[in-house]
Amino acid sequence: MDPIALEERHGAHNYHPLPVVVAGGEGAWVTDTEGRRYQDALAAYSALNFGHRHPALLAAARAQLERVTLTSRAFHNDQLGPFCAELAALCGKDRVLPMNTGAEAVETAIKTARKWGYERRGVPDGQAEIIVCEGNFHGRTTTIVGFSDDPSAYRHFGPFAPGFVRVPYGSADALRAAVTDRTVAFLVEPIQGEAGVVAPPDGYLRAVRDLCTERGILFVADEIQSGLGRTGRTFACDHEGVVPDVYVLGKALGGGIVPLSAVVADDDVLGVFRPGEHGSTFGGNPLACAVGREVVRLLATGEYQERADRLGRRLLADLRAGAPPIVKEVRGRGLWIGVELAGGAPTARELCERLLAEGVLAKDTHETTIRLAPPLVVGEDEVDWLRDRLLGVLAAG
Repeated sequence: MDPIALEERHGAHNYHPLPVVVAGGEGAWVTDTEGRRYQDALAAYSALNFGHRHPALLAAARAQLERVTLTSRAFHNDQLGPFCAELAALCGKDRVLPMNTGAEAVETAIKTARKWGYERRGVPDGQAEIIVCEGNFHGRTTTIVGFSDDPSAYRHFGPFAPGFVRVPYGSADALRAAVTDRTVAFLVEPIQGEAGVVAPPDGYLRAVRDLCTERGILFVADEIQSGLGRTGRTFACDHEGVVPDVYVLGKALGGGIVPLSAVVADDDVLGVFRPGEHGSTFGGNPLACAVGREVVRLLATGEYQERADRLGRRLLADLRAGAPPIVKEVRGRGLWIGVELAGGAPTARELCERLLAEGVLAKDTHETTIRLAPPLVVGEDEVDWLRDRLLGVLAAG
């Protein structure tokens, strides 16, 4: 594939020249232009849940490329309908609105919630409010960064759109107190990714589901990073057996090959859109849908969810047992783990650069947490290899 500067893969917030350019990859590994291999514990921020160059995904892409002509909303394509039907079935919902990027899907969910609130709930036009959480990360458009509390996300990008109320993450009481007659939805990450793989208290998502039902507002789950097998379940909401009104999906949905995202909900929610009211030039294009269909097929087997759960529990237990004093906490679900550092430790960025020298790609979050997201195809020996490198770097301080 075309070379991609590793600095673009290694740090979402602070770019730093790194002495490697990715030249190719397979499975859980990438290879630089000098021939050195690295285990990809970034998994492209969850976009490569199924590893680099997964044969089934490549076959689907190649087959569709042989058939691709002009891509436009004006033309029918025979992949869109089946993709929507198959993804809807995976989610247990009626409708799918495909887009391209995660941020585009979140923007679509915001438009959906507002329109639903005006037309179904009777909120006066222009007064809809959506509740979000402190520590959130939902994308980088101006609307989305406007309700972030991370200065690196919102500083010097205003003015911002109104209509958002922020509450503490993990507090059902705070959510209840914030709901008003103008509230149309609660937008939440079931597990906060950019915050450092932070899971809410047990029972929180169930309480959210009950409260949203009671107050007649939409429960919108941003599963762009946490969904599609990453946490050992198809969706992170599955850990508490809850089903949101709206799923927001992306990243892994495109198999690491093409941009693909989607908003998935029932008829009474997505049915608020009429022809011409929302769309995307490339949303639902046949190449992306062909790859997305294969992703859905892989998930339907349950194999990858089981592997993420089993190997994730093993890695989490080993890291907790072997963590040196510079580690404050090890947390995670499935193959998604955050290692938070204690005060006085080197920065997470520094330690990620030391891991790079050991042949491991990992991501730092807010200078305090090392974030691990190995591809779901990773093997037991590879997980042990990753554990040993990480514990060695942590022990060296």
